[in-house]
Formats: sequence, structure tokens, C-alpha cells
Amino acid sequence: MGLTDYKRKRDFKRTSEPKGGKPKPKAVRGASRFVIQKHDARRLHYDFRLEMEGVLKSWAVPKGLPWKQGEKHLAVEVEDHPIDYAEFEGVIPEGQYGGGTVMVWDRGKYFIYGEQPLKSLQDGKLHLVLEGEKAKGEWTLVRIRGRDGEKNQWLILKTGSSAKPLSKKREDESVKSGRTMKQIADDRDAEWESNREEKDQSATSTLKTRIKAALVGRDLQARRKDTGRLGDPSLPELPAAKPRFIEPMKPRLLEKPPTTGDWMYELKFDGIRAIAVKIDKKVSLLSRNENELARRFPEIVEAIKNFPARECVIDGEIVALDDEGRSSFQLLQALELEGRKSPVRFYVFDLLQLDGKSLIKLPLGQRKELLAKLSEGVADPIRFSGEIGSDATKLLAEVKRRGLEGLIGKQRVSVYESGRRSGAWIKLKCVNEQEFVIGGYTPPQGSRKYFGAILVGYYRDKKLFFAGKVGTGFTGRSLSMLHKKFQQEERDDCPFVDLPSKQKGKWVQGITPSIMRKMHWVNPVLVCEVKFAEWTRDGKLRAPVFLGLREDKKPKEVVREA
Repeated sequence: MGLTDYKRKRDFKRTSEPKGGKPKPKAVRGASRFVIQKHDARRLHYDFRLEMEGVLKSWAVPKGLPWKQGEKHLAVEVEDHPIDYAEFEGVIPEGQYGGGTVMVWDRGKYFIYGEQPLKSLQDGKLHLVLEGEKAKGEWTLVRIRGRDGEKNQWLILKTGSSAKPLSKKREDESVKSGRTMKQIADDRDAEWESNREEKDQSATSTLKTRIKAALVGRDLQARRKDTGRLGDPSLPELPAAKPRFIEPMKPRLLEKPPTTGDWMYELKFDGIRAIAVKIDKKVSLLSRNENELARRFPEIVEAIKNFPARECVIDGEIVALDDEGRSSFQLLQALELEGRKSPVRFYVFDLLQLDGKSLIKLPLGQRKELLAKLSEGVADPIRFSGEIGSDATKLLAEVKRRGLEGLIGKQRVSVYESGRRSGAWIKLKCVNEQEFVIGGYTPPQGSRKYFGAILVGYYRDKKLFFAGKVGTGFTGRSLSMLHKKFQQEERDDCPFVDLPSKQKGKWVQGITPSIMRKMHWVNPVLVCEVKFAEWTRDGKLRAPVFLGLREDKKPKEVVREA
């Protein structure tokens, strides 16, 4: 049958299901893979699939496997699926073929008596031995003559001895993720919106225009007219909610853009993530660990008061801009330390609450449309961060050419998952930059005052691991300020669990036991931002540069981004 029917029934611009590449080599004699997927489409059923001839031969089994010897259930042969489909677990959008929730219910190896799977399939009888995580034992698939001579009707029989039926809990549990069907549907980590028309926005001139518009806070995306105000008939009934701080949703770092899904991309900014809470004329501006930022950025607070809403909760990023209009965390730090003057902006990108209603369960597309309308007419320092396109590969090339941070990708139908890093939001970086915890510093040398370099690390399994020494990026004022903070956090012992240590017979970064005695150690409570060229093979930073302290992240949350 091949994959012709499978591909004919699907629109891969609208569904996350794998397309399937070139046919893989024929399955080896004897054992190969099987998978059973629980599928809540128009009717709940089970999809029984056998890896064979480079595809998954597939049957829909309405009642699932029989467990009692001699018991038989109907199995309807359906189109072959690609091998990739064996790992698919998520939600197929409504309106797509097979729309509904899919669970990897069981998987493992199967054997065919006689060791000739394809011949057994052609003969219409497969005597199987399953070695799965749930199904263990013998079953037989037999082709029968259906109504009007249909050839896709089969029976699956429990042969050999009876098997013990599964418990109710085990029956509704994925062998891939441990989730229930409801949890898979609620997580939406594989759900994409359908019935959309993809527009080609790949022309370089269009990309430049969109990125430029995004930097100045103008949205050039055409917005649907059916979603404008709370109370519109197109909006679902929304739960009541009081305006309050909501822990920000987190993007997951990826090395390459995803190849499936309905993604929208925005610019990634290099600043401080902030949640703005407005109640009448009272405004709070809170960092992601709930530190109040209003005193540091009074101009942003005043601007938020001008939003045409009695109450609202908005997610965004506070940034300082350089002469080219690029965000710079270093400039943001210099505003306070050295009194430099740089434009400060608050790029807003999500609306979580509006006039007594919670919006977090609305699809992202609708939340952004409401925020875009709310932001119209609100001047600097407020800027709306809109979508700049859907072709991540071409966008990244232009973003990198402009010296910008990178991209944030978001699934168009994603709900707002407070505090989670579910994968529905992603980040694609053009530069290597992340937070690290400061655990010590070296003595000053030459003409430098206060200290030479800081020693930084990250947490893994609740232990602090050494990432390297950072000796550049400091100014005279920042050296003085940091040294005062270090003196307040002095300690006698090293907080890094892997110092000193050897790799290939050499002391890591030249830090010997005798040099350890000259180091100054501090409690691991200070978090800093560091830019670097790459990670070395031994897991250390190459060419790191200090950008500034981060007061919006807890030390124990700092891990190596990968």
C-alpha cells in the first residue's frame, strides 16, 4: 500500500504528524517493532501497528486487544503509516484526518511464526508473539471477508494462554510519557491549529521590513477581525480573575527550528522579563522572581497607566537600546552603575488578564490580537512585540546579520503555562549567552583593582559545577560594586563540587590545590549574565564576557542551557 493513501489524507501544513521520508530497509527476519496507539478521534479506538517493509502496517481496533484465550475483536486495516509515527503522541487538530488525542499505549518487539512477515500478511494470517511493556504473549491477526467483499476486515484473536487484563490506571497510562489521555490533551505539546492559510513571507525585503517594524513596536501582521473585545461572540466564556502576578511562561532552548507545527516568531530581546499589573492607576512592575522594578523604571510605570483598561496583566521585556536600536543587557546595567543615558523600552508580547477576566486559556493568537488593540495609541516606552514571520531559517539569517539576539518561537494555539517550560514556546539564539552563579574570584593582578576574574558555575542535581573564569567585561565602577557584594558573602570553603579536578592528567583551568588557597570564595547567591564564544570539549566557557548581575533569577534555577 505504501504511504500514498496516508499522505493523500493529510495536510502537513496543518498537522504535526510526520510525513515519512524515504522507505527504510526491510525489517530483519524474526523480530521487529510494534506500537499500539490509543486514539480518541470520532470514536475511541486503538491503532495496532507493525513495522514491516519500511512502513507501519496498521489496523484500527475499536475494542483494543482481547486478553482471554479464544476471544476475538474486530480489526480494520487502514493505510500504512511512516516509521516516524511510532513515536507520535499528542493532539491531531480538529478538522484533520484522525483529529483527536493520541497516546503511545504500548510498544515493543514482535515475532512472526515462520519468520516471513510479508508472506504471512499477504496470506491474511499473522501468528504474532508480542513482547511489549503491556502486551506479552500470543495473538493472531486473520483476514475475513467483510460486507460487500471488503478486504480490509480482520479479526485479532487471543491465542496461546490468556493474559491478565490491565488495571484501570495502567490502561490509561502512556508507556512513553506516563501521562493519561486527559493530560496529553491538556498539555497540548503536539497540538497545531488547522484551517489556516500560510502566506509566503520569505522575501528578504519583507523580512527586513517586519524586523524593523518589530524593533519600533509596530505590528505589520494582518489581524483577524473576529476577535477584538471581551464580550465578542467569537470569544469563549472566560473565567473571572483578579489582577495579580503570574509567573512567566518559559521558552525551551533549541539548536535548530522545529520542522512541524504552526509557529509564529518574534524577536528575542536581551533585557529583564517583567510582568506589569495594572489596577486602575496603581501599577506594579515585577521581575520573574517578583522583585518590584517600579522605582528603577518609573517611566514604564507611568506609561502602563495609559493603557485603556481598568485592569490588566501584561507579560513583556524591559530593555535598553543601543545606537542601532538593538537591545543590550550591558547597557541596562550601565544605566544604574554609571549613569549612562540609553532609551529604555518595555516590549509587551502577551496579555494574561483583562478587566476581571483571565485570558491564559485562550490561544496565543487571540491573546496577541487583544494586546495589539490594547496597545494602539500607547506611546514609548511601551512597544508591542508582534509576529515577524513563520520561516525561522530565513528569519534567523536576517536577525544574525543585524546583530540581534535571536528568535522566540511560539505555537499559535498555545495556552499560557505559568512557570512551565513545556516546549510550546522555544528560543533560537544567534549568540551564546546565559546566566551563571558566582562562586568566587581571583586576586587582582597588575593595575586592576579589587579582583582579577570571577569564577562561575551552574547547578546540576542540586550541586554547583564550575563553568570557567570570567575576566573581561568589567568597568572600574562594576569592579568596585561587585567587590563590595563579594565581601558581604565571603566564605572559607569552595562552593564548587568539582574544584580542584583533573582532566586528562591536567588541572582544570590551571587551578591547582595550591592556587585554590589563594582564591576568594563567596556564597553562591549572586547571578550574572555572561556572553561567550562556545562551550569547550571539557565543558568550560571559551572567551566569556561579563555583562552584568541578574537580580531577576534565583541561583538554584541556573542550569547549563542545552
